[in-house]
Amino acid sequence: MPLLTHPPETDLLLPRPSATETWDPHTIHTHYFGFSVPEAEIGVFVYLRSQPVFGLSTGGVCIFRGLHNLLPLGIEHLDWIVTMPYPEIVETPGVGGVPRASITTVNGLRIEFLEPGRVVRLTYASGDGASSFDVTQTAVTPLLVRGHVMPGEDLDTDPAQRPGGSEQFLHCVGELVVNGERHAVDCHPIRDRSWRQVRSEREVVHPPVAWSPMRFGDDLMFNQVGFEAPDTSPAWKGLFDVADDARTFHFGWVWTDGEARNLTRVRRDVARYHPDLFAALEQDIEAEDETGAVWRFHGRAVAMAHLPSWPNNFFVDSVYRWEDEAGRVCHCTYQEAWYRRFHRAMRQSM
Repeated sequence: MPLLTHPPETDLLLPRPSATETWDPHTIHTHYFGFSVPEAEIGVFVYLRSQPVFGLSTGGVCIFRGLHNLLPLGIEHLDWIVTMPYPEIVETPGVGGVPRASITTVNGLRIEFLEPGRVVRLTYASGDGASSFDVTQTAVTPLLVRGHVMPGEDLDTDPAQRPGGSEQFLHCVGELVVNGERHAVDCHPIRDRSWRQVRSEREVVHPPVAWSPMRFGDDLMFNQVGFEAPDTSPAWKGLFDVADDARTFHFGWVWTDGEARNLTRVRRDVARYHPDLFAALEQDIEAEDETGAVWRFHGRAVAMAHLPSWPNNFFVDSVYRWEDEAGRVCHCTYQEAWYRRFHRAMRQSM
């Protein structure tokens, strides 16, 4: 069954409940963008989480380098505000009847949809002028429909709210300045967003969940969200009631030669964990798609950082170096999140 796609207008969805509607107060809309400079071991995390019921938003910019970023304040640059005004979309005439639109946050992040669904410009300058970026991201895939990301979203979200989410690989070019040091940017990141999803921020008893996108070329792109296979003796074995034959991924797909295919099986096997951050430093992924084709990838982190999340959750972003069976190499974000039970157990055992 082919993957579904979303129309360009979904980039601009930031609805709020009407006077006659009652939404869960933990309803969120999100925009995530990222990019990297792998040769310098630098990753950039750009995020905006809007809370339509409260009329507030959270987010900002995180720039990290290398593998030893144990606290958000220790990364190369952090500009994150927990309570900001609700974002306003400013529209101007665009192409083909779809307007251009932009969102500007109070900490100077600007997300400009030059062509919704296809071209986005991201700009930012820190208050002291030492760090900034100006990059343009142009789509190399459609806006693919994705399932839920965080454990519990599928149970907490009311289908009547018409929740949704999308993912898209892009070509990103521009310039990044990190504490006065300039870097050219030329990479292929992924972006994603959610709308009308419910994230209660309560603890969820669930193994760590990982997002592992990768793009080797227009002929091969891959993504999945899920947890390590129980039969690989993961670090969380015995902490959670997960059968050895349990489905290990929330959703996943492979893009090959212009065709998007759903995954039917994913097996993640982590070889090494970070001794302090506890996320996967090195791992193998084997996946099978709906045609029966099997895909294998080996990855290791070149940069990793603990970044802001809500207090009941621990979030790690990283830049991963992936290699396919043909020996081709790519770099992309790799993200993990978990809750108290796993974190306490790892802290006691490492």
